[in-house]
Amino acid sequence: MSIGEKDARATAEPQAGVKRDITGRMLYLFILGDVLGAGIYALVGQIAGEVGGVTWAPMLVALALALLTAASYAELVTKYPHAGGSAVFAERAYKKPVVSFLVGYCMLAAGVVSASGLALAFAGDYLATFIDVPPVLGAVVFLAAIAALNARGIKESVRANLVMTMIETTGLVLVVVAVSVMLSGGDGDLGRAVRFDSGAAPVTAIFGAALLAYYSFVGFETSANVIEEVKEPRRVYPKALFGALLTAGVLYVLVGTAASVALPSDELADSTGPLLSVIEATGTGIPSWLFSAIALVAVANGALLTMIMSSRLAYGMGKQGLMPSAFSRVLPERRTPWVAIVVTTVIAMVLTATGSIATLAETVVLLLLLVFLSTNIAVLVLRRDKTGEGDHFRAWTVLPVLGALSCIVLLTQQSGEVWLRGGIIVAVGVVLYVVMTLVRRRRA
Repeated sequence: MSIGEKDARATAEPQAGVKRDITGRMLYLFILGDVLGAGIYALVGQIAGEVGGVTWAPMLVALALALLTAASYAELVTKYPHAGGSAVFAERAYKKPVVSFLVGYCMLAAGVVSASGLALAFAGDYLATFIDVPPVLGAVVFLAAIAALNARGIKESVRANLVMTMIETTGLVLVVVAVSVMLSGGDGDLGRAVRFDSGAAPVTAIFGAALLAYYSFVGFETSANVIEEVKEPRRVYPKALFGALLTAGVLYVLVGTAASVALPSDELADSTGPLLSVIEATGTGIPSWLFSAIALVAVANGALLTMIMSSRLAYGMGKQGLMPSAFSRVLPERRTPWVAIVVTTVIAMVLTATGSIATLAETVVLLLLLVFLSTNIAVLVLRRDKTGEGDHFRAWTVLPVLGALSCIVLLTQQSGEVWLRGGIIVAVGVVLYVVMTLVRRRRA
């Protein structure tokens, strides 16, 4: 069967391995829930530490950069609606197994590292409102619970996401409302929202903070790895993708500005639960336990969706032969990729002991920028492939070009420590690829 015939059947027939249970509305909330997770609940303080009170500026820059790459995903996902996402695109575009493997591996590694950072955020100041446990221990237990829900089924996981997305969105709206009440009472400082920290060059500060803010918007790419479980993917995917990113962008600008109005940037930067500190500073009487519970739900939602992506990506790479075939095994009744879920969860547990939330977030951005660079170039290369032509989203040519350039610019802003950590992760991937190649040759 030709590649074109396979693509035609991909949207017409249900997949043998997984169910198509995700509707367009569920997909929108899936993406929104992933994007809205710990990025704003855990990192707004770190962003304020970089840029001062002007938190809205790096948020807008990061949104614009994310939309460029999102346009490339919209075209490629609707053109090739298969699990595996960026690895599938790289395989088709470059025809080099090692490139395809490394792209998929970087995406997988970014997901697992992100989940470990989210787990640490979960076990930080927000959880301490209820119970004081060592962060790493709390993170490990949390990841085990996420794995159990992930293994239960995609429908159950996405339904849980719907509820958690509504809760975390309510929490962000609550921050904006509470700060508005604070301002109406004569407290807070609007002037902080347009002031940079002393000594910081505005442009340098904005782009430096945009690296962390960019982490707040990543998550949209995870949707590419559940596309085999989406009903009518070519029709609903672009609307869900762009709608979710724009919704998140509006909320981020409002919440970031509200946080700067309520508290000085140094106080925000010192907290691992910055929005809880904002709520407490408003004096509106909102119980700390209530907002901490909302924040925990938000972080848990991001971790759940990230681990769904990681396990489905490993599953897709296993089906393609880019990872050991065991990763494509599914539970007989639940039809969820249990081997991929177990392996990715264990690795995430180990990573919780290797760095801070900010360091893990920057490492995720580095790995994803490599993936996004590949995807933006793949769009241009695959324009020659007429598979599904006229039946999928098509981005303006300038968007993937600008998307690739933006990835290069952001890569130059990464610190040496982050490059070292990312380089080690990629080197492990190269070793894994060599070992797998040798094993396949010996078996042949």
